[in-house]
This record gives sequence, C-alpha cells and structure tokens, in this order.
Amino acid sequence: MSILILALLVVNIVLTAIMMFSVTGAMKSTTALVGDIAAVLALELDMGGEDSQRPSMEDTVVYDIASLTTSLKGDDSDTAHYAQVSVSLQMDSTHDDYGKYGEGDLMTAKDSIIRAAIVEVISSHTLAEFQNDTDGIRNEILAKLQKIYQSDFIYDVVFSDVKAY
Repeated sequence: MSILILALLVVNIVLTAIMMFSVTGAMKSTTALVGDIAAVLALELDMGGEDSQRPSMEDTVVYDIASLTTSLKGDDSDTAHYAQVSVSLQMDSTHDDYGKYGEGDLMTAKDSIIRAAIVEVISSHTLAEFQNDTDGIRNEILAKLQKIYQSDFIYDVVFSDVKAY
C-alpha cells in the first residue's frame, strides 16, 4: 500500500511540474502581450503631452467662426453631401506673432481667407471621411492655417455643432 501511495505521490509531483512549466510558458507570452499593450497606451498618453506645452486658459484667445456649410467630396453614391460646422480657433496671446496677426480686428479682417482655407480642407473629404476622422480634418485645417500665417500662434482648431448629411 505504501508503495502505491509513493507512486501516486511521484506521479502527482511530475504532473504538477509539467503543469507549472506549461503555465509558465503561456504566462510569459501573456505578460509580453500585456507589456506591448501597455507600451502602446503609454505612447498614446505621451501624445497627450503636447497639451503641457499649450498655453494656459488665461493666455488662450478664441476666434469663433459661425456656422459654415460646405459640400463634401463626392463618393460612390449619386447624392450630394454637405457638412455644417462651427469652428473655433484657439490662439496663444503670449506668442510673438499674436500681436501681428491675431489681436483685435486683425483676425476679422482675414475672416474670408480663414473661411476659404477651412472650406477647402473640409470639401476635399467625403462624407465617410468627415464622419470618421474629424480629428484628422481639424489637424489639416490647423496645418493649413499655420502655413498661411507662417506661424503657430494658432495652436488648435475646435469643431462644434457638427452636422454632416
């Protein structure tokens, strides 16, 4: 009887060791996967680090552009699509170029140029692109305006009252 108990004990130890090694291998791959996911999330969190370079709310000036309606680029359907959006430009009042371009009525005087740039970017996208990538379109508008002004005193473009149909 004791030989049987000893044999079962050895079998139990062997099976436990096999199970431990097989679980350890799977655990290592799971740990590597979780590490990769954490690295991607950390990259996304670092992208938000740009916000730390943004001016404070006290130094932010907003230029609002009332509702713009523009046609969108055609897609496979024969239906004409339109986007209606209100746009706000966020400007850094402490930037050197703000006094030259953004102060007082200087933005209002350039309103038609700003509107044309926004309409040009929005109308170059289809309805699906507009609905699925508004952040990308906002970034395109920001880049275009920064190119027009040859300055980065405008640091963000914000959409509100967005309608696409």
